[in-house]
Amino acid sequence: MKIELEKILIEIKNYTINFFGLLSKKESSSLKSILEDHVDHRREFSASEKNMLINIVGFGESRVEDSMVPRADIIAVDIKTPPEEIIKLFSECNHSRIALYRSTLDDPIGMLHIKDFVGALSQMKIGDIKIKTLVKDILFVPPSMKSRELLLKMQASRIHMALVVDEYGGTDGLLTIENLIEEIVGEIEDEHSGTDIQKINVYENFLDVSARTKIEEVEEILGFSLLEEEVDEEIETIGGLVFLLAGRIPQRGELITHPKGFEIEVREVDQRKIIKVRFRINSKHNF
Repeated sequence: MKIELEKILIEIKNYTINFFGLLSKKESSSLKSILEDHVDHRREFSASEKNMLINIVGFGESRVEDSMVPRADIIAVDIKTPPEEIIKLFSECNHSRIALYRSTLDDPIGMLHIKDFVGALSQMKIGDIKIKTLVKDILFVPPSMKSRELLLKMQASRIHMALVVDEYGGTDGLLTIENLIEEIVGEIEDEHSGTDIQKINVYENFLDVSARTKIEEVEEILGFSLLEEEVDEEIETIGGLVFLLAGRIPQRGELITHPKGFEIEVREVDQRKIIKVRFRINSKHNF
């Protein structure tokens, strides 16, 4: 990546520790007063610096389940996968680490780092590479673990990938050190990031929305609630909302009618989940 995560991590560690120390000394102070009291007299905090401070405060209460990649989106391979397929997967996913498992994701055994894979490839033919000799350790953490604790654990262990496991040992999600850093500094893009990275694109009469977008983010733009009060299900994302309305995984191009009277067009799906949708908002819902 263009951005060196290790350098960012060191800066964030020092920044976070100092700031949490400040909060412990001024427990009764609001964030606003802390920002005002500790302004560098040569200049005021920039908007991005204030946002980072606010994110750090939130990061102290954040749990790993808040930022983990959900199970359905985890990119992982069976340990028996041929090296030829693994190198293709590395090329397609643009990740430096891939989780490894036996038969099922509920039996994880570690991770494969592209640096080790390329190193082996430089010394032997691809067909001779034994993936099991390149396996690196991975952390296993509960969904309730604080994000800050995991960040410190990753630093101490130098293991920068963790699987989130439930009380029965099943895999719920995955986190890398980049996921944790992005909670503070925002989205980290590199030269391989796609051009369409926005979760929400706003147009005159419609919204294009990633299915992983939080419902409250879209509600803030639209100005009204998307969930009926009597809905008991714990729905957090737009994908969950569309699934609830359709009662199944809809087909690409299908139009789902929302109780508020507008239509949701399914723009992209795969066999397991909804990926992207379009909210077709009429004049009475003009935002």
